[in-house]
Amino acid sequence: MRTYTTNAQLQRALRDKRVQGQSIAFVPTMGNLHEGHLDLVRKARELCDVVVVSIFVNPMQFGQNEDLDAYPRTLMADKEKLFAEGVQVLFAPTAEEIYPEGLGVQTAVSVPVLSDTLCGASRPGHFTGVATVVTKLFNIVQPDVAVFGEKDFQQLSIIRKMVRDLCLPIKIVGVPTARAEDGLALSSRNGYLTEEQRKRAPELNRILMEVRDAIACGFDNYAELEAHARLKLIQAGFEPDYFEIRDARTLGEVTTDTEEVAILAAAKLGKPRLIDNVRLALNPVEDWGMLATR
Repeated sequence: MRTYTTNAQLQRALRDKRVQGQSIAFVPTMGNLHEGHLDLVRKARELCDVVVVSIFVNPMQFGQNEDLDAYPRTLMADKEKLFAEGVQVLFAPTAEEIYPEGLGVQTAVSVPVLSDTLCGASRPGHFTGVATVVTKLFNIVQPDVAVFGEKDFQQLSIIRKMVRDLCLPIKIVGVPTARAEDGLALSSRNGYLTEEQRKRAPELNRILMEVRDAIACGFDNYAELEAHARLKLIQAGFEPDYFEIRDARTLGEVTTDTEEVAILAAAKLGKPRLIDNVRLALNPVEDWGMLATR
C-alpha cells in the first residue's frame, strides 16, 4: 500500500493506473476506522481494480462547539487495517493541502433542500462542508465508483444528488449499515460512550425497528409514531434531536406516491450524538401480487 499526502503525488500515481486500464474505486473517510469502514473497502474491492481510501478530518464540516480537535486520529492503526484489506492507495492530506487558502475564502458546494432538514437543521453548514470536501476529493481522485455507508442516509442522499446535479461521471454505491451484535450502528463516536451508556445505546435501533414493524403492519399515523418514539428515547436516557418518518427518495413528507419510507433518528446519549435509520418498502405484498397476475 502506498501513502500519498499531496494532490500531485496521488494524481500522478493514479494516472499510471488509468493508463494500464485499471478502474478506480474511492472510499472517503475521516479515519479512526472500524468494521463499518472496512465493509466499504471490501465492497470497493469487489467493484474495481484499484481501491483508494482517503483519511482526512474535514474542518469545514465541524460547527462551533463540535469535536474537531477531539476527533480521534489513529493513522498508524488505520494503515494496518487498510493494508490487511488489500488497499493499494491511501491518501492522507493535511488541511493545508485541501484548503490552501483557508476556509474563509474557499468556494463552497451547497446542495439545497436536502441539506436543510434533519441533521442539517441541527448542524447548520455541516452538509455544505461535506459536499465541498467530497467534491474536491472526487476531482482529485477522479474515481469510477465511490462507496459510502447507509448509516448516514441523509449524507448519502446529498452526495447522490450532488453527483447528478454536477454531472460527475461517478457511480455512487451505498453499503448497508454495519452493526454490533446488539444492533448498535458502528460509529467512531461510539468510543465516547461510557460502559452504562453503551448498554443503553442499542435502544435507538430497537425503537426504529419497532416503528418500522408498526408501519409494516399498516399503522399509518406517522405523527403519532414519531411522538411515541421520541418519548421512548427520552425514557431510555437519550436526548432526541429528531425522529422522523420520511420518503426515502426525497427525504420529504410521505405521500401517496411514496414507494419506500426512511425512518431516521438522531439523539445524544451523554457526550456523543448517535444517528441511525431503517427503511421499509410500502405495499411489497401488493406489488408482488400484481406481478403474479400479469
